[in-house]
Amino acid sequence: MPESSAAVPAPNSTPSDATVMYSEKLWPNFWIWVMAAGLSGAGILVFAPISMTAGLTAAVVLFTILTVLLVLSTPAITVTGSTLRVGRATIERRFVGAATAFRGPEATAERGTRLNGLAFMCIRGWIDPVVRIEITDPSDRTPYWLTSTRHPDKLIAVLNS
Repeated sequence: MPESSAAVPAPNSTPSDATVMYSEKLWPNFWIWVMAAGLSGAGILVFAPISMTAGLTAAVVLFTILTVLLVLSTPAITVTGSTLRVGRATIERRFVGAATAFRGPEATAERGTRLNGLAFMCIRGWIDPVVRIEITDPSDRTPYWLTSTRHPDKLIAVLNS
């Protein structure tokens, strides 16, 4: 009679280290899209003396290009049981220290006068709150990561757990 093994995971199960505990995309605010539409409208002004069709075509092409650039440059924050990913940077959670949230003038100071030149930054000007994540890896010269987030309390709760 074959022995059953309860320790072997099912083929379709996800390891706990790969389970996403927090995920956020730092999408542009509404006013960024309005600015993109306004810049695209400038295409009409530039090409309207040639023809209105050329102006409208230029505006559509410019808005398409700006939309693609904004979508492709939108970073994500993803926290799993084993890793933290902010934009293109990834670090193992065992090297992540304390996380602290800053809002308003404190966030401005973290992005400016209190900023360490060696810190990794993923900042978006249209998102005010920032979270400072200490890095404890002795072989890494980066003292901390500073990232914008719309949900600093949720991100801190996951990182500090």
